[in-house]
Amino acid sequence: MTLSVGQPIAAFSGPATGGTFESAAQAGKKLVVYFYPKDNTPGCTTESEAFRDAQAQFRKAGAVILGVSRDSLKSHENFKAKLALPFELLSDADESLCTQFGVIKMKNMYGKQVRGIERSTFVIGSDGVLLREWRGVKVPGHVDEVLAFVKSV
Repeated sequence: MTLSVGQPIAAFSGPATGGTFESAAQAGKKLVVYFYPKDNTPGCTTESEAFRDAQAQFRKAGAVILGVSRDSLKSHENFKAKLALPFELLSDADESLCTQFGVIKMKNMYGKQVRGIERSTFVIGSDGVLLREWRGVKVPGHVDEVLAFVKSV
């Protein structure tokens, strides 16, 4: 199944830093889901800090932020504490959410093909419909772009 803008997103849940995250519990709010490759790496740290720093503006715009990677819950808890992230990080060790959103790709790392998460962000409307997606994200300026979009819907 491939996701399309304008289509409803199947409800999902998973182990997160604040307990089990249930997308259905976010009904009535916009949900910003950002997938990132790995805790404690430079790009992922910068991206997470940018979402952290814009958290109040996202909240004011009626949006909840959720970070997702394949790292363990323990790794997520340490990453969240280290960066003082005010939102939950979901551990998708079995790749079920990554598969649902189609973010697992073959990537080149140091000249080798590796399977990993393509940095991607999705905005799901308060009615559970996919409003916008960004794939192959470059970190600089990305969070500002997502925030501007969230404020516009």
